Amino acid sequence: MADSDLWLFGYGSLIWRPDFPYRQKQVATIDGWSRRFWQGSHDHRGLPEAPGRVVTLVPTPAATCGGVAFQIEAGHQREIFDQLDYREKNGYERLEVRCELADGNQVNCVTYIAGDTNEAFLGEAPLADIARQIQGAHGPSGSNLDYLLELAAALRELGIADTHVFALCDLVSRQ
Repeated sequence: MADSDLWLFGYGSLIWRPDFPYRQKQVATIDGWSRRFWQGSHDHRGLPEAPGRVVTLVPTPAATCGGVAFQIEAGHQREIFDQLDYREKNGYERLEVRCELADGNQVNCVTYIAGDTNEAFLGEAPLADIARQIQGAHGPSGSNLDYLLELAAALRELGIADTHVFALCDLVSRQ
């Protein structure tokens, strides 16, 4: 791990449930990525026979994705990343991205992305189908619907717009 503090970019459940120590956090954005419910979850928000859907980042050239950047002290990085590697074990890999913090500073951040080659990747589907899958899935970490609603509430509280997440919330409220 690094000899100095580093930044971690969270765009999903890390926004509302970081469960690790950090020096500070700021709303942040990354360019060229979109948040999408395209990753299967059979270990947290679903089961192997009925996977849920959780977010990953998808390369999107003209997009900007909002989230939260956490400054991690050098002395805590090994334990935090061991914990996060386990939490994000279902197809996620670490990637370094460039973040713009709310204070205007730009920093390199580590984030976790589940690419389209991992075996749990579900990919794009009609939003109504994704919403139905989210409504019906439940796993060891709770219901998939709670994950969606917690994410949407956290994004709204931070003033982060996300048409994909909010459209799914609208659909589940009507189903």
